[in-house]
Amino acid sequence: MLASTRGNGQAFAQVADVVLVDGKIWTGPAQVREGPAPTAVAVGGGRVLAVGSDSDILVLAGARSRRVRLNGRRVVPGFIDSHTHFLSGGFTLAGVQLRDAATPEEFIRRVARQAAAHPGSWVLGGTWDHELWGGELPRRDWIDSATERTPVFVQRLDGHMGLANGRALELAGVQATTPDPPGGTIVRDVSGRPTGILKDAAQGLVERVIPDRSDDERDRALRAATDHALAYGVTAVVDMGSWANLETYRRAKAQGELRLRVYSIVPLSSWRRLADLVRAEGRGDHCLSWGGLKAFVDGSLGSTTAWFYRPYDDAPDTRGLVVTDTTELWRWIVAADSARLHVIVHAIGDRANDWVLDAFRDARSLNGPRDRRFRVEHAQHLTPGAIHRFGAEGVIPSVQPYHAIDDGRWAEKRIGPERVRTTYAFRSLLDAGARLAFGSDWTVAPIDPLQGIYAAVTRRTLDGATPGGWVPEQRIGVEDALVAYTVNNAYANFLEGEIGTIEVGKYADLVVLSEDILTIDPVRIAGVKVDLTMVEGSVAYERR
Repeated sequence: MLASTRGNGQAFAQVADVVLVDGKIWTGPAQVREGPAPTAVAVGGGRVLAVGSDSDILVLAGARSRRVRLNGRRVVPGFIDSHTHFLSGGFTLAGVQLRDAATPEEFIRRVARQAAAHPGSWVLGGTWDHELWGGELPRRDWIDSATERTPVFVQRLDGHMGLANGRALELAGVQATTPDPPGGTIVRDVSGRPTGILKDAAQGLVERVIPDRSDDERDRALRAATDHALAYGVTAVVDMGSWANLETYRRAKAQGELRLRVYSIVPLSSWRRLADLVRAEGRGDHCLSWGGLKAFVDGSLGSTTAWFYRPYDDAPDTRGLVVTDTTELWRWIVAADSARLHVIVHAIGDRANDWVLDAFRDARSLNGPRDRRFRVEHAQHLTPGAIHRFGAEGVIPSVQPYHAIDDGRWAEKRIGPERVRTTYAFRSLLDAGARLAFGSDWTVAPIDPLQGIYAAVTRRTLDGATPGGWVPEQRIGVEDALVAYTVNNAYANFLEGEIGTIEVGKYADLVVLSEDILTIDPVRIAGVKVDLTMVEGSVAYERR
């Protein structure tokens, strides 16, 4: 259980609850230090009591203090994931698993097996990737005979496209005559019959008929997601979720069952409701906070719905989709900012990123100077001018490095060799002075930060085709990546005074790694394990 009151660092008793010794302590970014690097840390009252040598720290250990001998292992601050779909991830853990289904036959077999195990209940989850079998989109015809009266809606890994079977389309009333909704596409065959593929806003046609989850189901999903995250050293998450998700977190906190930190984001369209909540109750605390709002400009590269200036190379009839009316979106951004709320916007294509940077500029001009910390989620495909603007205008690029080694397998066929030079432009963004925030986009990608660090540092695509790195000039250093997963993420969520570094007085969110990622060959980082995760001074996970 997380404590919900802030302590005074000067008032802590000087007997540690836990001491970790004989290790390598990475307290934060490279700093000028006198003397040797710290090897030990003491924790008490949920906070860091001291950092120093073994002899410095052992004097703080009492008879009841737990002693953890690190044997040279590396300790880092708890990882913060700046972009998750956290409760959805908990539900996905119990749904059909299609992420590694490498053939249509395997896709069909897994869906059929799930439907047979739960006849009549919705088959959900999936996170399929059609690029694994060559790029052909799945169709309802693949699964209709195997699912009969069981409704199925399984999404592509990026969440911007889903496959509905015939029963799900029937329940949703989607027919050949159903028009495409604004910001979405119903994919049809040559006769005009829906194939079952629904892109972006069209997914809502089916999602609206999926039964709501019960509170008990949501609570179970939160427990499952939390267990999963803590095993990878994730001690704080940003959930790009909903009001129902926020209520789930509030319920868990009230019951003493919130075991990691959550910044709960709600839709930008509901900014007035959030403004009322903030006026009435504030913005939460270091355990559970709110005050952030998210909206979408466009879709995704994999679904050919990211918004570009030029058409897709492999789909020349489209430049992507604008999934939210830009006039309305601009008004929401300016209004929410005037209410002093935290505005966060999804933009993937180069045109989408330029649009949102312009909207943020307008909000600053209209509403005056203040500490906003505007965030662009993904900031994936950028013009050179946009890269400069992120640094110059103080907009946070909230990026997901694992996507680079995933999309890098096929991105060039989508947008060609020129545009990929500024795709996932981590090095260029750092050089422009931008403050990179790293996340996973779980369940689109694994929640494991070590996989993200490996991706940012090596840029080796998942198919093994780029041993020197895909667009290798955009690789960054291991410490840069650690900063993005800790220090910068704390800043991106207004928590830099509480977490993100291992400093006296800050909360003791710590991770013990099986190897020293700062000294080993970066290629080995993907195999490093989390041995211990500590949240607010308590061991939340320990690898056996």
